[in-house]
Amino acid sequence: MKVDVERRDAASSSADVVAVGLFGVDGSDERPPAALAKDDAVLGGLLLPAWKRREIRGKRGEVTVFHRPGGRGRWVTVGLGPAAGHTAEAVRRAAALTLRSLKGRGARTLAFRLGSFTSDAVSPASAARALTDGAILGGYEFLRYRTVAEPGVEEVALALGEEFASEERRLGAEVSEQILIAENVVWTREIGNLPADTATPQRLAEIAKELGKDAGLKVTVLDEKELARLGCGGLLAVGGGSVHPPRMIVLEYPGGSRRGRTIAVVGKGITFDSGGLSIKPAARMAEMKYDKSGAVAVLGILRGAARLKVAPRVIGVLCCAENLPSGSSYRPGDVVKTYNGKTIEIINTDAEGRVVLADGLGYVSKEYRPDEIVDLATLTGAEVVALGDNTAGLVSPDDRLAAGLLAASAATGEPIWRMPLGDYHRELVKSEIADVRNSTEIAVAGMLTAAAFLEAFVGAGIPWAHLDIAGPAWTSLLTKRYQAPYLSLGATGFGVRTLLQYLQHPPA
Repeated sequence: MKVDVERRDAASSSADVVAVGLFGVDGSDERPPAALAKDDAVLGGLLLPAWKRREIRGKRGEVTVFHRPGGRGRWVTVGLGPAAGHTAEAVRRAAALTLRSLKGRGARTLAFRLGSFTSDAVSPASAARALTDGAILGGYEFLRYRTVAEPGVEEVALALGEEFASEERRLGAEVSEQILIAENVVWTREIGNLPADTATPQRLAEIAKELGKDAGLKVTVLDEKELARLGCGGLLAVGGGSVHPPRMIVLEYPGGSRRGRTIAVVGKGITFDSGGLSIKPAARMAEMKYDKSGAVAVLGILRGAARLKVAPRVIGVLCCAENLPSGSSYRPGDVVKTYNGKTIEIINTDAEGRVVLADGLGYVSKEYRPDEIVDLATLTGAEVVALGDNTAGLVSPDDRLAAGLLAASAATGEPIWRMPLGDYHRELVKSEIADVRNSTEIAVAGMLTAAAFLEAFVGAGIPWAHLDIAGPAWTSLLTKRYQAPYLSLGATGFGVRTLLQYLQHPPA
């Protein structure tokens, strides 16, 4: 999708549709907003009668279409809710909702009046970025396997008008950077949505190599023979039941600063998770093609880091395997030795994500000694129970790293909530016959015991954060109606925007 800024006011735009933000008013206040009266003259008296009939009230999620006189296209009012609670996230959602409402309705071009989406709390630059973000993400659909698709908006303009025409250059730069970030999320979603018969561990390795050539990244692929030589027993065990062997994929971005920090991002890449011998119920198992979302997010983060030329050096590690039951599958009761020499007692083969991440965390800790490690994984159903489908769980013993990720989350609108990690959780994952076990005998604090397990494989003294993205990594038909309108059905690319924001603006 093309997004640009234009100097003229939205009222004189030649776009098929003009969209204007409308703030809501107190329920007892019947006076129309001043901006509405001004626009009413442009539309030949269509808006004020609609206000009096209470057809428009500026409520969040309210999209109302008017046809301009003389066949000059359509005018859309988009409810933003009360001005007192206005945020960039409200703008992002409004933009996406507008794009979705126009799908299949003959609109190819759309102009947003930038000024109508700003407030004391949301600057023109923030509004421009949020409109860009919402339009690109909200306009995305996974269409690779569709033979017929409804057309939608192809070009979006942010109309500056006299109010912001003098800031065209600065706002244009803000929009250009946000286009790069949003399109990077779309690229990530495309890979995340691929089914397991296409997105095998080997195919993800090929995508990583293609990305390396395109973005100037060093890419190393460790196949099953190299994994065996290195002692990566976690990946080999989990991937042992599939005809598609496991891969560890390592991408290196050198950084935009010679003395910059080294930040590692490690992703769980289970290309399909049947549960292995501890097999899952059939219901919703099709969604387990999204169990690679953490690893795919790492691809998007490295791609974005290179394109944005962020200062830190970034190392990306994808721990990829397919977890299937067969005669060569690993079993409950097995003991697995990992890259850093620590051993895992397998209690449940469906707790496989932490087993492959054990190798990735150990490998990146020893080989690169990064200043920080962040892992992303669709790790536990307990995360969804605790925080729902919209919010990721953050677990980190390091306050500085956690604060930086929470600040990045707030800036991007990707909700993250920090959870506690204590000795209680560490005790629960201790094994009687190995160093740790991959499941516990009591069903409590599943998200936190998983984090305690992962912590055991992080190099001593390295600040580390775990992001359990099991809830927000994909949108289903069940969750779509109450999730943000820019989260399309399927993979969401969650975590890419937050980590890129963190890499651009690391904590002091």
